[in-house]
Amino acid sequence: MSANLFTPITFRGGAVASNRLALAPLTNQQSHDDGTLSDAERLWLERRAAGGFGLVETCAAHVSEDGKGFDGQLGVWGDHQLPGLRALAAGLAARGALGLVQLYHGGVRSPSRLIGQQPWSASSFDEAREGFERPRPATDADLERVHRDFVAAAARARTAGFAGVELHGAHGYLFSQFLSRTMNLRSDGWGGALSNRARLLREVTRAVRADCPAPFLLGVRLSPEDFGHAHGLDLDESLQVAAWLAEDGVDYVHLSLWDVRRNTAKRPQEHAIPLFRAAVPDAVRIVVAGKIWTPAEAAAQIDRGADLVALGRSAILNPDWPRRAVDPDFTPERGPLTRAQLHDRAISDAFVDYLGRFPGMVAT
Repeated sequence: MSANLFTPITFRGGAVASNRLALAPLTNQQSHDDGTLSDAERLWLERRAAGGFGLVETCAAHVSEDGKGFDGQLGVWGDHQLPGLRALAAGLAARGALGLVQLYHGGVRSPSRLIGQQPWSASSFDEAREGFERPRPATDADLERVHRDFVAAAARARTAGFAGVELHGAHGYLFSQFLSRTMNLRSDGWGGALSNRARLLREVTRAVRADCPAPFLLGVRLSPEDFGHAHGLDLDESLQVAAWLAEDGVDYVHLSLWDVRRNTAKRPQEHAIPLFRAAVPDAVRIVVAGKIWTPAEAAAQIDRGADLVALGRSAILNPDWPRRAVDPDFTPERGPLTRAQLHDRAISDAFVDYLGRFPGMVAT
């Protein structure tokens, strides 16, 4: 196992994480309908900071009222949300973690039942999946507004005391929809060539960087290839986007790989991490996530070229993973756990109910 898991790492703007272990941004449905942070969501995140994670991310937090994607979602679109955000930022910092807010707009994945209107996206298109709502194409006014909303949300996170923000450009959400060749069918300056499809993400990235200078952290999460709701993506285009984002001022690129054991679909003999490591300067850090459970699996990603590893389900079931992983005999719990056991890990009933959708998490 690589000792590098437990060594500090400095980002190019000067921020320092105490180790290479991050809590991945995870949907948990614990906050209030108006986007304000609940005590339950604050406690769940603070518990992982206390468990030793050097970097702790919130769930995907919507930057616009019409960008909400799920019940109980944290919001960063209004000043009424600042008290909760301040409490969380202070709680994470007090426990030694760099706290980040993941900023997002759901686009087509913001259902009308939550936003009270037809969702919008890069284009109007159809998908053969249950519950899909055909989006309307974004207007210039939509794009100007959502640009302002992302910048304002980043500023709000900074005001609240967070160490940085991550723009969610993965998983088929709004930025990913614009990057997609199948969801973005526009023929204007926002579609067609990759430079146009990447324009929204790049312009927001540059604007956030200008408004929130270093050492405030700025990262972007990407889906390198098609998976789940993310489709219309090409590996080589994603590598180019990462290189552009490095030029635009990001401190790190967060690769959502879903399963780090798999090589890329386009190049079956090659793994994504070395490809992205070669695509961006060494000063731009690579964070990787995807079914990482054990210290050995985490260390293997560092050895491949990642700078940090982000844990999801493993961190849910093992809040003290970083502190316990220094023991060579540590074997992370894989579940399923009882509701009472999950409560002991600072997981409320709302989160337990959500976890029940995933096999092997909640004992019945």
